[in-house]
Amino acid sequence: MRELTPFFVMEILARAKELECLGRDVIHLEIGEPDFPTPAPVIAAATEFLRAGRVAYTPAIGLPSLREAIAAHYLERYGIDIPPHRIVVTPGASGGFLIALGLILAPGQRLLLSDPGYPCYGNLVTLFGGNSRLIPVEAETRFHLSVDAVLQHWDADTVGTILASPANPTGTVIDPPMFERLITAVIERGGHFISDEIYHGLEYASSSPSALNFSDQAFVVNSFSKYFGLTGWRIGWVIVPEAFARAAETVAQNLFISAPTPSQHAALAALGPECRTELEGRRQEFQARRDYLVGALRALDFGIPAIPEGAFYVYADASAHTNDSFEFARRLLEDQAVAVTPGKDFGRYRHERYVRFAYTTSISRMAEAIERIRRSL
Repeated sequence: MRELTPFFVMEILARAKELECLGRDVIHLEIGEPDFPTPAPVIAAATEFLRAGRVAYTPAIGLPSLREAIAAHYLERYGIDIPPHRIVVTPGASGGFLIALGLILAPGQRLLLSDPGYPCYGNLVTLFGGNSRLIPVEAETRFHLSVDAVLQHWDADTVGTILASPANPTGTVIDPPMFERLITAVIERGGHFISDEIYHGLEYASSSPSALNFSDQAFVVNSFSKYFGLTGWRIGWVIVPEAFARAAETVAQNLFISAPTPSQHAALAALGPECRTELEGRRQEFQARRDYLVGALRALDFGIPAIPEGAFYVYADASAHTNDSFEFARRLLEDQAVAVTPGKDFGRYRHERYVRFAYTTSISRMAEAIERIRRSL
């Protein structure tokens, strides 16, 4: 447990809450949580289910109707026919990573991870007795692992890699040919490829392919938290290769019994046609927010080496203003009541110069935040 790293942003968030209790108006650009309410059809479906009064366990891998709906989603969006028995419904994407890592990782084995990247990956690897190798990535590869980097760091203890596209914290999308080459290189070496696709649907150019478009041996983790906006419902899924389907069910039985039943009924409604127009409108609003924030930050001399093409983050180079991004974030909160995430949450490589801004609040609130940042600078 001593090897696990905390979310440093939680220190920022805790202090922000203290300031709010003291009457300060804090603008939150730190947490990756959409500010839109749960769609009305989702609330209606969950309410109807609860009123029936029978909230029982589901099968360990999820409601058959929900797994069939997820399979239909993959056929419609990606043109991939996924058997529902390969889909495991989980308590959020975190549950999906627990299952995937539990299936592929033995103590002492290693996964290759990008630096910067989502910090939970390495912590979950540690919990399974494995270790991570953080590979520095630059804007030249849109902050994604390249085939050359993976091959350079691959050794006898390596069992695979995790890649997110769109990514956290950068919001960047990997080039599809590069994505395919990377998956192929990992699987040809007998490794496992875990694709984090929780920001799929929140792209602002073209839609991203799934790793399953390139190999049915990939593990794919997704969630209803980001595009669908069901963060607190804690519901996601993992798709496993055929050879792992039975073992995945066993792991799910032991880890979770099942995902929360009301949340599964909510997720089923989220995939329905009634929500599509609203969710697409939200995606367009996020794109407008991104366009505003990128321009506003550049006007304040923040560097943005790679334009985010998805998710709802801008990973900004603050080195024109600071050589300690954590202290910069702390000072910005104390002086101007603007909360942002320091780069040290996402790895070691040049973390002191980067700050992540989440555009999960309105443009008017972001405009006020920009004015406050201008005053602070």
